[in-house]
Amino acid sequence: MGLLGRLFGSATSGSRVALLVDGPNVFRDEFDVDLDELRAVASQRGRLVTTRLYLDEHATPGLIQAAEARGFEVVTTSGDVDVKLAVDAAALAASGDADVLAIASRDTDFKPVLELAAREGLRTVAIAPGAYGRSDALRNAAHEAVTLDEL
Repeated sequence: MGLLGRLFGSATSGSRVALLVDGPNVFRDEFDVDLDELRAVASQRGRLVTTRLYLDEHATPGLIQAAEARGFEVVTTSGDVDVKLAVDAAALAASGDADVLAIASRDTDFKPVLELAAREGLRTVAIAPGAYGRSDALRNAAHEAVTLDEL
């Protein structure tokens, strides 16, 4: 498969895609993650209907501004980012408002929500920030796995 095929996967133009990004686990010094690249990977699987970046109270104003400028809804929480993201992902799976759930993270905690979404009939995509940050549990739970630094 060529570079474009690996980057864009199998696009289904009629699919509604929800992209949820675990900010504290994706935007780390050891990864060079680009917000536009995350959107591109998800949008090639269909039309983005939800694009959220979850951050904790330590997020920099620059990251928040950059995310909002790129069309992300920024969800900031003083509690556990993982819990808020997982609850929102489960709600999206149950609502019928999306056909594809893409979660960008390296955290194994999201395995159950990917499994739930699959049981609800959604196609699931696990997006890892890099090979070092890839979770085999997420890769195995999702229908499709993408590692950003391998594109």
